[in-house]
Parts: sequence; C-alpha cells; structure tokens
Amino acid sequence: MQATRRQPPSATRAWLLPALVLIGALAMLWFWWGAQAGPGAQLVQDAATRQQLSSTDQVIFSYQDAVRADPDNLDAAAILGTAYLQKVRESGDPTYYGKAETLLDGVIARDPRHLLALIGKGSLLLAQHRFAEALAVGEAARTVQPGAARVYGVIADAQVELGMYESAVETVQQMVDLRPDLASYSRVAYLRELYGDPEGAIEAMQMAVNAGGPSLENGEWARVQLGNLYLGIGDLAAAERTYALSLERLPGYVHALAGLARVRDAQGDAAEAVQLYEETIRRMPLPEYVIALGELHEAAGRTDDAQAQYGLVRAMQRLFQAQGADVDLELALFEADHGDAAQAVTLASQAYERRPGIKGAETLAWALHRAGRSAEARPLIEQAMRLGTQDAVLLARAGLIAHTQGDTQAARAYLERATTLNPHLPPLLANEVRAAN
Repeated sequence: MQATRRQPPSATRAWLLPALVLIGALAMLWFWWGAQAGPGAQLVQDAATRQQLSSTDQVIFSYQDAVRADPDNLDAAAILGTAYLQKVRESGDPTYYGKAETLLDGVIARDPRHLLALIGKGSLLLAQHRFAEALAVGEAARTVQPGAARVYGVIADAQVELGMYESAVETVQQMVDLRPDLASYSRVAYLRELYGDPEGAIEAMQMAVNAGGPSLENGEWARVQLGNLYLGIGDLAAAERTYALSLERLPGYVHALAGLARVRDAQGDAAEAVQLYEETIRRMPLPEYVIALGELHEAAGRTDDAQAQYGLVRAMQRLFQAQGADVDLELALFEADHGDAAQAVTLASQAYERRPGIKGAETLAWALHRAGRSAEARPLIEQAMRLGTQDAVLLARAGLIAHTQGDTQAARAYLERATTLNPHLPPLLANEVRAAN
C-alpha cells in the first residue's frame, strides 16, 4: 500500500501522533506480556477478575512486582514504562509520563541498545511534543533493529512534526512494507490526509480498523479517527454511524463520545452536544474537549461557563508542562482564540522554531492575525497549505486572514472551499466566516 496515492509536491492534529506511535509500542508490549508474564502475573490476573482491572492495569501491577523482585530485570522495567504510557492514553493523567521516563531512562542507561526501551522512550518524547529528540531516539532504535516496523513509526511521526514530509512518506512506506497493520495503515491515512487526499485517507483508516489493534481500545481509537475523517468532509451520517459503533463496542469511550458531540453540534443540537462533552470530560478531561465545550458555551452567550472551561484548560496545560511536555503550540492556538493575542504570538513563534511544519505555520499565522498583524500572517498561512491539505478550518483561517487584508477575491475563494468541504465548522469560527461573507 502506498503511503500517498499521488506524487508529493517538491516543496497536524496534536493528539494524533502520540496515539499512533503508542499503538506500535503497545503491540510489542502485549507480545512481551504474553510471552513472559512477571512473577506476580497469576495473582494479579486473579485480582483483576475480582476487581475488573483493565488489561493495562494487569500489566502494570504484574511488572511492578517483577521490577521489585528483580531490579536488574531490564525487560520488565521497559514493559512497565511502556504500560505507563498506555495508562496516560487511557486516563488522560500526564503524571504517568514521569514514571515512564524514570524507568525507560534507567533501562537505556544500562543498555543503550534495548529496543523496547528505545521505542518506549521515543513514544514518550512524541507524547511530550519533543520531536527532535524523538527523531534521534528513533534513529538509534533503527540501528539496533532496522527490520522492526515499530521503529519507523517513531521516526515518521517525528519527521511529520518537524516538517520533513517527503522523508516521512518514505519512512511510512518502509513501515507498511515491513508490517501492514493498524499502526502503519493509520500513518498512511494521516499522510494522505495531509497531502489533500481525504478519500484515500478514509480508505487507509478503514484498513487500520479492519486490521485491529493489540487491545480493544486501540482498535476503537482507529475507528474514531475514521469517524473524524468522515466528519472532516461533512459526512455527518457516516461519522455518526462510526462513533455509535465504537460506543457499542466500547461503552463510554471518551473519544467516540466527543465525536458524537461534534456531530450533534453540526446537526444543530447544541444542548445534547454540551451534555456529551460534559460526560466526556467527566471521564477524561482532555484540553481539546474542554475547549470545545467552552466554545459551545461562548457561542450560546454563556460567558461565565465558557471562562470556567478556559480556566481549566490553562490549569491542565500547566500540568502537562510540569510533566515535561512542550505545549507551546497548543497553548498559542488557545490564547489566540481565547486569551492574550500578543502572548499567543510569542508562544507560537518559539514553537515554530521547534516544530517547523504546517501546523506550526498555521498556528503562528493565526496568532499574528489575532494580534492585528495579518500582513505577516499571509505568507505563513500559505505555507501551511503547501501540501494541499483539505482542512476546512485551515481554509477558513486563510480566508479570514485574506479578508482582513482586503483581498476579497482570495477570501471568497478560500471561504467557499472551506464551507463546501465541510459546512459544519466549529461554532465560533463559523460565526466569523458568516460575518466575513
């Protein structure tokens, strides 16, 4: 399967890449778990039956016992560190990053060629948005075992965020050639989406869903991404069916609940959308979902409720920062829309130096626009569109920047493309687009 279905030109969603690489690392984790369960495994599995612990908790408790029993067991320490990363994925609690880092760094210090620890460390760095470091670790892992497909996931994800798109295409092609599975098909889908091929992205993500993952949650994560792709092209019916099936297979799954909330908002049922977001946040308060709820409140004129959510976002971002995550780009976009535009420019400028990809360019452009510097924003937003990405939000921002400059022809073209691609923009952005038309 080709990573892109057309020749890339010669010339990203923040939460997607860490999830992609964790799936690859977890496939290896579950293999090791089945092959060499720790000394406390049977006891923990019995306890899990009684207490209904998740499979991740079983791994954690078992390998905590294994590490305590034998501190020199590097395999057990690496598995435990990788399990902590999955726990972040399942709980949204970034404090597990520190636990994972301590274990993985300890293993690598003693054995710099320990493959599972290197892949886990690369996954951690990606989750913390430390992409240059992640690339270096991924390359180190490749020297250990160049035939391990999971290594290429770390490398490719870092390359995407560093703006190395042609290299990422080559890396993902190597990955899918080595092991066509959920992890590799998902990356094919993401690259096709970036290169402006939403139909090809849907095809690849459906293949990822069909392939299944190392756990039920991994498979449902891929299904939700499929729903997001449908939503991105305005196909509400297909998106709703996809999210509903995910909730049927994994009741209460937060990403499917949030997807269904977006569908209800697009259908004009803001009240149910609020309820679904509130349920999502009760289960896992991720910043992107808290922001979405705040924007629904703001669009409805509930200013106090909106500000309460935005205050929570800032607190959550500080928590991620305390755990070693680089959230400047995400915080810049948030501040541009809901806070201090000057601060947004400072944060986005710093982040763009570290993440010179299309998402960095888009965020800096939008921050400059919000700060009244649309002339500086224009070349950056055009740079953000250089791959031909068919993203309605990106196109709408380009249109609003052109509109502010007085370039009505370009503004009209961008805004028409945005609303044709997906007429269901986020509520506050949709209000701006209507005002500009």
